[in-house]
Amino acid sequence: MKKLTALFAALVMSLAFISSAAALDTLSAVQKRGVLRVGTASGYMPFEMKDTKGEIIGFDMDIAKRMAKAMDVKLKVVNIDFDGLIAGLLTDKFDIIIAGMTLTNKRNLRFNFPDPYIWIGQSALINKKNADTIKSYQDLNDPKYTVASTIGTTGEFTARKLLKKAKYVAYETQQEGVMEVMNGKVDAFCYDMPYNAVAMQKMGSDKLVHLDKQVTQEPVSFAIRRDDPNFLNWCNNFVLVIKNNGVYDKIYKKWFESNDWLKELQ
Repeated sequence: MKKLTALFAALVMSLAFISSAAALDTLSAVQKRGVLRVGTASGYMPFEMKDTKGEIIGFDMDIAKRMAKAMDVKLKVVNIDFDGLIAGLLTDKFDIIIAGMTLTNKRNLRFNFPDPYIWIGQSALINKKNADTIKSYQDLNDPKYTVASTIGTTGEFTARKLLKKAKYVAYETQQEGVMEVMNGKVDAFCYDMPYNAVAMQKMGSDKLVHLDKQVTQEPVSFAIRRDDPNFLNWCNNFVLVIKNNGVYDKIYKKWFESNDWLKELQ
């Protein structure tokens, strides 16, 4: 009886393992569905943002289109707030996050990151009236200054870590933070350098100064659910292929070495 009980228990555990593994076979699920569901958070130039037609465009969206094409499936973009992306992935609202998300050890505890597809760093936008006294990111580390970033981002983490003496304010969106600098309500907006560079061109080069020396080097990656080695392998090889066949360079130049796309924005 004990042997039968042990065998039954082992069978149940094996079936549970098989069932779990099947549930996490994202590649098979995507191919069966015929649709790749990508979670993102528009508003992060030039990675994902809305154009004049209300469609989401950007560096990440072109990467996502190529990913769906490589899978021979359609693309469905699920646009939500950035701080809801992790929960959305874990509850299967989408298959992958492509949202300019920085790979951090804390985030990596909850889900998996394939190898980074781009590296970025933090910089700061300041009001032009402070240009004579604030020459670097480190100059903001002073009680007389108020700095801001977007809640839950590495911009916030970096500002809180490196600018401990300054007052800190968190905003829900990047646009709100930049506008508050332009209006003089905060002294600096600390965020990813690509976004800050574009924001200055688009929103207020006459009122802003970009302190464009990066103070960090951050790996940006896709995010997928844990225990899905086949999808992790596929994502790594997808990036490897597009970086070696010219596709990645073409997309990069379009969004980072040209500003022609600015006229398409809302």
